[in-house]
Amino acid sequence: MTCHGGPTEPRGTAALRRNGHQANHKRVERMMREHDIRGITRRRHRGLPRPDRKAAPSPDLVGRDFTATEPGTKLVSDTTYLPTPAGCWYLATVIDLATREVVGYAMADHHRAGLVIDALRMAAARGGPKEGRMAHSDHGPEYTSREYPTLIRESGLRQSMRRTGSCHDNAATDSFFGPLKAETGTTIWASHEAARADVSRFTEVEYHRTRPRKHPVYGYVTPVETRTLTAQDLTPAA
Repeated sequence: MTCHGGPTEPRGTAALRRNGHQANHKRVERMMREHDIRGITRRRHRGLPRPDRKAAPSPDLVGRDFTATEPGTKLVSDTTYLPTPAGCWYLATVIDLATREVVGYAMADHHRAGLVIDALRMAAARGGPKEGRMAHSDHGPEYTSREYPTLIRESGLRQSMRRTGSCHDNAATDSFFGPLKAETGTTIWASHEAARADVSRFTEVEYHRTRPRKHPVYGYVTPVETRTLTAQDLTPAA
């Protein structure tokens, strides 16, 4: 059988250990092979964003370095859509690269500038961005609109934009969008309200608190655990 949204071997081992089970990666790999358990493979459908030709381009301040040691210093933003019978339901996110938390998100039946502005405002309300630090996105019309760069400047941030057509620059947001769509087990949501509920539950409970990812320093930890450990490391010793 294929376990929908099932874990890969390293993440499966980490999840078992977190729940108190004695397990090593070789045993987990053997059991997954014997029972034909596989993590779902997500097919990626990419389309190039349409830049606003009238907008002045912002430099790429990230340079494909999607790491950060301090929360609030490097944020990446992107949008996706969730199909419903009533039409597409759009989701905009702001992810903190230090913790991989979704510090801001917003949903609407459109993907105009107001959608990404609401997501950034949520990040600011949560204490996400710090003055002088960077907010990274693609060249989509939502991010090159007059309103969005204005909010960036008012928030004391520096706007950064990835190179047009570089699919590798989507890795950070794909690491959230992919599991959201695969692990909720839904291809078409029954309504906008159902999509909103799934996004909120998955983000705040499953992704932030129960889904570990490999951190270069802390090992397999959730985004919330990463924030706690990072805060401890950044706190000056008494």
